Amino acid sequence: MQWFAENVWVVWLVLAGVLAITETLTLDLTLLMLASGALSGALVAVFVPGALWLQIAVALVVAVAMLMLLRPTLLARVRSAPGYRSSIDKMIGATGTAICDVTAGAGEIKVAGETWSARAMEGTIPAGTEIEVYQIDGPVAVVYPRHKPLP
Repeated sequence: MQWFAENVWVVWLVLAGVLAITETLTLDLTLLMLASGALSGALVAVFVPGALWLQIAVALVVAVAMLMLLRPTLLARVRSAPGYRSSIDKMIGATGTAICDVTAGAGEIKVAGETWSARAMEGTIPAGTEIEVYQIDGPVAVVYPRHKPLP
């Protein structure tokens, strides 16, 4: 316990590392901002090892500031970069299969292993037909049979 009390900075550093590595799985910059807070907590722990309350306070203030000030700016820059396509944009033109009959009112499709609500551009698409996504309308994919011309 004595070692832990004298080396709290190591715990903060490990926490920052785990958060930063986990960020590579999410890619939404939230965990990276929290990692910066943990890193600042480690820095305070090096200079003021006995003040756990101060370390926590600094870590929280830095993490919240990064989340509120830096993260929105970084996300805006990433999303406005040339060549960026959101996952919704990537769905347009994707191919899949009709799970059940898809009508102009309702249906279900499977695209890239994901099940989506869908509606046909016109007519009825039988279950098992290969489809292509024409557009995304809210939570519904608008589709047409892949091997037929667009209506």
